Amino acid sequence: MGGGEFAFPTAEAMGHPPRTSCLWLMGKMPMLRGSGKVADFLYNEHLRSLASGHPRVIQPGIEGRIMRRVFASLVLSLWVLPTVSARLAWAGEPLRVATFQADVTPPLDSPLCNGYKPCAQRVDRPLTARGVVLMVGPSPIVLCAVDWVVISNGAYDAWREALAKAAGTTVERVVVHCVHPHDAPGCDFSVEELLKAHGLSGKMFNVEFARVAIARTAEAVRASLGKAQPVTHLGMGQAKVEKVASNRRILGPDGKVKCNRMSACGDAKIRAEPEGLIDRQLRALSFWNGDRPVAYMSYYATHPQCNYGRGGISSEVPGVAREIRERALPGVAQIYFTGAAGNVAMGKYNDGSAGNRQILGRRLAEGMAAASEATKRVPITAADVEWRVRPVALPLPKRLEDEADRARTLGDAKAKQSDRVFAARDLAYLRRVKAGRKLDVSCLRLGPAYVLHMPGELCIEYQLAAQKMRPDDMVCMAAYADLSPGYICPKIGYSQGGYEAGRVSRVSPEVEGVLMTAMRELLRD
Repeated sequence: MGGGEFAFPTAEAMGHPPRTSCLWLMGKMPMLRGSGKVADFLYNEHLRSLASGHPRVIQPGIEGRIMRRVFASLVLSLWVLPTVSARLAWAGEPLRVATFQADVTPPLDSPLCNGYKPCAQRVDRPLTARGVVLMVGPSPIVLCAVDWVVISNGAYDAWREALAKAAGTTVERVVVHCVHPHDAPGCDFSVEELLKAHGLSGKMFNVEFARVAIARTAEAVRASLGKAQPVTHLGMGQAKVEKVASNRRILGPDGKVKCNRMSACGDAKIRAEPEGLIDRQLRALSFWNGDRPVAYMSYYATHPQCNYGRGGISSEVPGVAREIRERALPGVAQIYFTGAAGNVAMGKYNDGSAGNRQILGRRLAEGMAAASEATKRVPITAADVEWRVRPVALPLPKRLEDEADRARTLGDAKAKQSDRVFAARDLAYLRRVKAGRKLDVSCLRLGPAYVLHMPGELCIEYQLAAQKMRPDDMVCMAAYADLSPGYICPKIGYSQGGYEAGRVSRVSPEVEGVLMTAMRELLRD
């Protein structure tokens, strides 16, 4: 960095209201010695500028050279400034919330579960994209849960961009999560480009309909804005969910995975194994206008499917539970986010019998109802809402070091179609990482409650660790955002083996340190 003036990003680029826009200029200031003093000076000048309503320019010192040794302090200050600015600009303003919902059920004959299962033959339960728009200042926050199995890479970008445009906000303030039912579409436009080049277009998902679904959801977001409701209180509740979830990884005496207990388990001996490590609590956040609830957001960690792979499109167990709660609370939006469920499923309580979907759905709904009964409400305004983002680069596993091997499998006309699709998914993610494109980890603070929005198919250890980082507060987790990295185990999981630590994981064991650090920073005061 040379002499003269140094321009930091504009306030608009960092999510500030336009009236707080200012240009940061920095040089070596003789009257200030030490990185902390310089950082404090610039920070306080920025706050005074915001409070006055007259953004100013901070002039560089006469030597006109950037002090490299203070740069780290400045970056830290800049990272927290959007939060401080928002509090100043929007203190006392009421929070308004809009709810939206769109049908994203694909046509019959569409591929399901990334093309790995039979195509759609019937609709057992429609699929939806639903969520909330938090109207805070000029840049709303959009939270969306989609009843699809996977949205990743280019498709994840497309979803966020469309919803951001519809809500009049920035992409960084939009999160899209899959509920992850397996009798539902996957979607990845980056993979589709690779498949199309090898004559496999549309083999992973119905490309035309995917774009229709995005447009429908964007229109639902746009239409919801005019119906936003004032919110006076935030509700927080949690309750145990009985006999639904169990850990998938059964360890042997040697500490290695001896078998996996998946979503349905026909082996009575494996079903008899202990539940294992899970989070039994369903956490619910709700928005209230006086004494009337506007929306419930439920967070629970388990793979959502009971029976799948038979050609019947379904929103599965969470879909059953949502419908029950919608009947109990007419007109109140019910939004469900799947937590860190990479190694959690329903196999202990599901032998695959046809009626189990309804049974397990009722149990999940009972947990939702109990969390609702336990809800405590606190006042909330727009100033109590914060949005934090931390881009992360996840380390690649050794198996993805050989890009040529993946390219050979994709181009092998004699290979199984599912293997070629999988190779394309590997390649798309590998090239994304090599291009330096990071994944966002986000945190929403709603007064005393925190919600972590995580990429990938995280194992339950991450969710439990996040709760320990703020043991006195409610910490919820929504996983299954951009699913390009696949399964994400804790470090020890990769030494234990098992399905989740195999080829379905596109990260190395060092991923634990990266994500734990990001979560810890996002959950700080």
